[in-house]
Amino acid sequence: MPADATPDTMRVDKWLWHARFAKTRSVAAGLVKNGVRLNGTRIAKPAAQVGPGDVLTFAIGPRVRVVKVLALGTRRGPAPEAQALYDDLSPPPPPPDLSAPRSAGPRPDKRDRRRFAAPAPDRLD
Repeated sequence: MPADATPDTMRVDKWLWHARFAKTRSVAAGLVKNGVRLNGTRIAKPAAQVGPGDVLTFAIGPRVRVVKVLALGTRRGPAPEAQALYDDLSPPPPPPDLSAPRSAGPRPDKRDRRRFAAPAPDRLD
């Protein structure tokens, strides 16, 4: 294959690394082993081939990502170059839950504890 020709398929772990979904190839391989779907079918091997037009579904943290492969990278470049490799079809993240109880603040210090424990004066002497 000539040096300037791009392959028509690539290993899925390598593509995830090129597209900056994983910091290292071994993390990308672990991501595939934990569950990546290629066009709706779960794949178990990091060596599965992915090409332009394929849809990958995988979980990163609490979010489920759905991406369509647009191109195969030749290197792991900067973020704008990596973002050109895919089209993000993921649903937007849910809005933050505003009804969740919030923290009352930092722990009370010595002065705050005294203020809470001391009875309020009824009258001034």
